[in-house]
Amino acid sequence: MRRAFADAMLSLALRENLFFLSGDLGFMALEEVREAFGSRFINTGVAEQNMVGVAAGLIRGGCSVFIYSIAPFCYARPFEQIRNDICLNNLPVCLVGNGGGYAYGYMGPTHHALEDCAAMCALGVRVLVPAFDSDISALVDNINQPSYMRLGYEMLPADVASPPWAPWRRVLEGQAGALVALGPLAGLAWASLINIPASDRPAVWAACELPLGELPPALISDLINKPLYVIEEHVAAGGLGMQLSLALLGAGVQPSQFTHRTALGYLGNRFGSQEFHRAQCGLDAQGILKMIERASE
Repeated sequence: MRRAFADAMLSLALRENLFFLSGDLGFMALEEVREAFGSRFINTGVAEQNMVGVAAGLIRGGCSVFIYSIAPFCYARPFEQIRNDICLNNLPVCLVGNGGGYAYGYMGPTHHALEDCAAMCALGVRVLVPAFDSDISALVDNINQPSYMRLGYEMLPADVASPPWAPWRRVLEGQAGALVALGPLAGLAWASLINIPASDRPAVWAACELPLGELPPALISDLINKPLYVIEEHVAAGGLGMQLSLALLGAGVQPSQFTHRTALGYLGNRFGSQEFHRAQCGLDAQGILKMIERASE
């Protein structure tokens, strides 16, 4: 999604009050953005706390600001500054974290973002988790509060088009309950289940914004007396599964069963590629298929 994000930024580059701040990264990805923004592209160096403070100052001066970095350096390292400078003042800065979940693979735990959504939700930040590249252009044009955008990898099935942006989308019909996926995992679930008959598979839903708003009536309909599956490349605490469980409880909806697949950290104290970690957590295609098969036994 990094290329799609760069393209979206290029489309906004003529806005004279829009600034782009980078934490000393973007090689072979943001050169066109740098050229288009000129002096409004600021490389703040490896100083993320200061970068957030600079963004807050620019907003105070009447500008709009996007902050871009590898996800954990975007939300974890400057957590105090996000809280004090941005959130307590309700400033519409957009923090853009590239590589949500295990996306940075072999670079190891310091570069993985497994608790980012919960951390930002705890501060009252609007969390945006695009499922598809095409979502990003709609999102960058609608930043009106403290926001965190978690970029990953689009995983569309072959020869299909992504649906228009919405916080909730049913991307695949099914009659055996509902599978709700956080952001890009919706594309993986869609591709994994597309060849199973609709009568035997759950509907696949993409959830792309936290905290959750009002639940779609169609989702509730998919869940009444039927199983619910939730998958997210994020720890269980404070993530999609917990927030959805609370929302369903408040709505008086009780699925027949609940299965929750999450990021499990580093099993056996080992780390590797994103695919390695997803397989360990049952968040790959094979794990998703086995999850559905076991529930139907």
